[in-house]
Amino acid sequence: MADKRSLWNEAGKGGLILGGISIAYLLLTWLMSKLTGDSIGMNFLVNMLGFVLWGLKLALCIIMMRRLILGFHSRNPESDSGRLFRYGFLIALYSPLLYSAFYLVYVLYINPEAVTASFDAVREMYSGSLDSATMEEIENMRSSMPTTTFFFNFIWCVLFGTVLSAIFSKKAAPSDPFAE
Repeated sequence: MADKRSLWNEAGKGGLILGGISIAYLLLTWLMSKLTGDSIGMNFLVNMLGFVLWGLKLALCIIMMRRLILGFHSRNPESDSGRLFRYGFLIALYSPLLYSAFYLVYVLYINPEAVTASFDAVREMYSGSLDSATMEEIENMRSSMPTTTFFFNFIWCVLFGTVLSAIFSKKAAPSDPFAE
């Protein structure tokens, strides 16, 4: 029982680290969006910086997941790849739960204009090619968009984290096919 609790606690700490990285990225891009103005050059620079930050966030999350799994393995050398996978999978549950919950708060309270701006861009882009009934259906989706993004972010991050966990757990504790 204490061993399982230890696994969950350590995974929770790892999830907090990875979720914190994603939240920091979200807040940085939100603050950078405040810098944009009417200047095309400034908008381009902010967009490029946002893309670079996204790449850094992705790389940092991958590196941290690997380091967390390797660190868990070094503290628990008897752990096999199955236990390491469970540890990584738990991180892959905690981290997106934290990030998706924060993103829901972000979209609902911190920056509700983000959803409005997205729907306005879609309406402007497709207004000439879609009929009024379709445009009305798109508009009806606006109220459910925060909830939809919560679940989409959560599912996507869990799947991505699970794949990373599978890869890194196999590399950290390779199985010996000749062992009994």
